[in-house]
Amino acid sequence: METVSRSLAFGGVQGVYRHASSSTGTEMTFSVFVPAHAPGAKLPVLFYLSGLTCTHANVTEKGEYRAACAEAGIVFVAPDTSPRGEGVPDDPDGAYDFGLGAGFYVNATRAPYATHYHMRDYVEQELPTLIAEQFPVDMTRQGITGHSMGGHGALTVALRNPGRFRSVSAFAPIVAPSRVPWGEKAFSGYLGDDRALWADYDAVELIRNGARLPDLLVDQGAADNFLQEQLKPELLREVCDAVGQPATIRMQPGYDHSYYFISTFMADHIRWHAARLR
Repeated sequence: METVSRSLAFGGVQGVYRHASSSTGTEMTFSVFVPAHAPGAKLPVLFYLSGLTCTHANVTEKGEYRAACAEAGIVFVAPDTSPRGEGVPDDPDGAYDFGLGAGFYVNATRAPYATHYHMRDYVEQELPTLIAEQFPVDMTRQGITGHSMGGHGALTVALRNPGRFRSVSAFAPIVAPSRVPWGEKAFSGYLGDDRALWADYDAVELIRNGARLPDLLVDQGAADNFLQEQLKPELLREVCDAVGQPATIRMQPGYDHSYYFISTFMADHIRWHAARLR
């Protein structure tokens, strides 16, 4: 693991790191904030999955999480959204919602993406193992959150791994990607046209089919321009109500899809995770 940068922040260390990934067959970059702590202490860890077009840098630079994490004593981990580098295929038309920056946290099975686009394996297996080996974390106290495409990732990773995460939240998640244009394009390109294969990457379908979370917090901006066509939080609310899945889904008047929205509610989410990770 190579250290790209390290900076002091709120008494802790904000680092950016790079390593060769066996999951993606590329170099992967991620950021980690480690708050000040007693020697030998093991801290709870919160994974954050970013949205379309993002890298690790977006939340690292604009997420405003460090003060809350320093206060709560939580390690904050933010990986990239897709493999990158020479030979990694992109959208043939250069669209922003598929290919580089739009890995959708799936294991692609369709050529030419199947070689490198294994973000599911990366965020579920490889990255947590690396974090456990290299940083002072207590892996019995894990939380996960994310934004938009990353909210989709956070929900589905947690639903597929019962018992791993004590806390799960999301900002403006794509809750039913099988039923919206972003997800239909991504799943067709990465997985093919058999919709039965898509259900493993759809939070609404996973809950409908029996997967459960200990609790769930979702914040959604009411002025989000993607709300009606791509996000559809009402579908998540409906399935949670139908099966008795505990969920707090809050509509925030006037807020859009940007990091202005995320940074406004980030500290609240971290406090919510901290209460469950203690």
